[in-house]
Amino acid sequence: MIPQSLRPLTLIVLICLSVVTGNHGANADMSGHGGMVRALDISPDGRTVISGSFDFTARLWDFAEQTELAVLDGHAGPVTSVAFVGDGSRALTAGDDKIAILWDLKTAKPLKKLIGHGHKVMGLAVTGDGKIAATASWDRTVRLWDLETGKTLRIFRHSSPVNAVAFAEDGKTLLAGGHDGKIQVWNTQTGFSKGALEGHFMGITGLTVSPDGRRVLSSSIDKSMRLWELAAMKEVRTFKKHDGQVFAAAFSPDAKTALSAGRDGAVIQWNLETGKPLNTIQAHKALIWSLRVSPDGRFVLTGSSDDSIRVWHLESGDRIGIPTEGDNEPKPWLDSDHPGAPLFKKCARCHSLSANGIKRSGPHLAGLFGRAAGSVQGYKYSSALTGVDFRWNEKTLFRLFDEGPDTFLPGTKMPIQKVPNAEQLNHLVDYLKELTGAK
Repeated sequence: MIPQSLRPLTLIVLICLSVVTGNHGANADMSGHGGMVRALDISPDGRTVISGSFDFTARLWDFAEQTELAVLDGHAGPVTSVAFVGDGSRALTAGDDKIAILWDLKTAKPLKKLIGHGHKVMGLAVTGDGKIAATASWDRTVRLWDLETGKTLRIFRHSSPVNAVAFAEDGKTLLAGGHDGKIQVWNTQTGFSKGALEGHFMGITGLTVSPDGRRVLSSSIDKSMRLWELAAMKEVRTFKKHDGQVFAAAFSPDAKTALSAGRDGAVIQWNLETGKPLNTIQAHKALIWSLRVSPDGRFVLTGSSDDSIRVWHLESGDRIGIPTEGDNEPKPWLDSDHPGAPLFKKCARCHSLSANGIKRSGPHLAGLFGRAAGSVQGYKYSSALTGVDFRWNEKTLFRLFDEGPDTFLPGTKMPIQKVPNAEQLNHLVDYLKELTGAK
């Protein structure tokens, strides 16, 4: 994946980073990168994740199963930014090698290389229709690209090296944040400046626009996140609680709350109306470079310098899908010829069969059939399962996987795990009965 001539130096750097940050890749929810995870994005349907890393690769992941789908190996330097394009069948990656690459995610092959910058590309953005992209570079420019032709449409010049870029107002407005703390704003159709958002006194590290396009969040190495009103071109509120630089910010889907993360390894959820913190998750011992909120607002993904990507349930603050070490529990599904056994492998990642088994991110399955929902002692359930009045049986388990956990139990910690094939789902329910000794 890494060019032969660069491998010795790169491996030395990665080893040093591992020592400094305390790399514990075995505990990662999505493990595979051999370097810090600099960038993340989630597909519009919430089913896949793309990550960019210092190991020169981008990787595609299945969100529900937290497994690697493909390695996108095309850059000759660290991958600094990633974004899904259009419906999520394509993606853009950008890196220290001064280029951006458009990928076909079905084949994991590059479609186009966007070449023109004179320095590393640190940020990128794509319009909602997937037709236009913007790349931000330390060469002090932002380039607008036609993704159909791969040609540069326009070049915008910033007052300093640029770290972050975002579109607003259906692609009619472009924002770019630089090392000087200024967020320059342009009209993409005319190329004219609309002014600058000024308030940060150190470099901008990230920009994100609210779903309605009216507000902007910026993160900075000045240890703050700021909220801006785009039409009025003014700051609304400053958020300060992090013990260190803030590298990432994101709106919740309803834009009532926002999240920030940075050097202290913490994710803070904020009430945007009051400016007060609602919740803090100590997500990593090392710094967090990137974060994304799932489209349904239930989960946040974090990418860190410890090489890991982790998934967190926002309401409870619980980490989802923690792989366990020293797992010596029996695994009868691995040798079973029952047609439901292959599907149960997904369940086994989060649920132990024994009440005394290894603690996992989901409740144990002992005595599952006939058990009241939300009743396992000592397990911290989300509000979706507190106060409900039903028991787990063939019918309710079928509905759980037929409708999907997010529909059957809105707000649940369980990621979307639908089984659309009724015959396969019946096999899974039957195998659950066999495993748990249900009559």
